[in-house]
Formats: sequence, structure tokens, C-alpha cells
Amino acid sequence: MAKAGEHANVSYGILKFIHQSAVALSFIGFFARGLGMMREAAWIQGRLARTLPHVVDTVLLASAIGLVWVLGVSPFRVPWLTAKIAGLVVYIVLGSIALRYGQSKHTRVVAWVAAMVSFCYIVSVAITKDAAGFFGSFR
Repeated sequence: MAKAGEHANVSYGILKFIHQSAVALSFIGFFARGLGMMREAAWIQGRLARTLPHVVDTVLLASAIGLVWVLGVSPFRVPWLTAKIAGLVVYIVLGSIALRYGQSKHTRVVAWVAAMVSFCYIVSVAITKDAAGFFGSFR
């Protein structure tokens, strides 16, 4: 028989694996679409390139919500989770400029690079469990 709390640990482990896998897939897809944007590749306008990121990001968001639920935490009461959410909003805005709304290729490329930096910040916050993320090394 399973011990008390053992199912929560299994659920946490599975959700964390799904979340981390979705993070990796999301970044790889964003990186590839950014390269495609710079090269003006036709494939970035295709159905798969427009649909798959939404599927991956839905899995990413659902797994994040599942992790918060399993851990029983309020994300806005945990500073590093709040920082991840804020970083995510910045990443989404910059990513939208990079892949859709940028008025020039230069603007889109700058937004793409900035979005990747914000992505790295989010990952560094997750790893360090510190709202400063990689900026904490400058303290």
C-alpha cells in the first residue's frame, strides 16, 4: 500500500517532468520560429508552426497549474513564483512582437533576442527559487 503523501510525490514528479519537457519544447519551437522569421521561411506560416506552439503552451500552463495545486501554494505569495509569472508576461509580449506584431525585421529580431533573455531569466528563477534569478549573482 502507498504511504500517505506518496501519491502527491508521484503526481509532483510526473507534473514536473511534463512541465520541464513542455518548457524545452516551447523554447525550441520559439527559437526555430525566430530563425524562420529572420530567414523569411515559408514554413513559419504553415498550420503546424501556427498550431503546435499553442498545444505545447497549453500543456505547459496546465502542468504549472497542476504543480501549484499539488504543492498547495499560492503563486502570488511565493516571491519566486510571482517573478516567474511576471517574467512569463514579459516573454509573451516580447514573443508576440518578435513573431507577429513587430513593424520591422530589426524590431522583431531585437524582441526575439529579448524574449530569449527573459526565458533564461524565468528558468534561472525556477532553478534558484530566487526572484532575482541570474541577476542575483550581481548582488
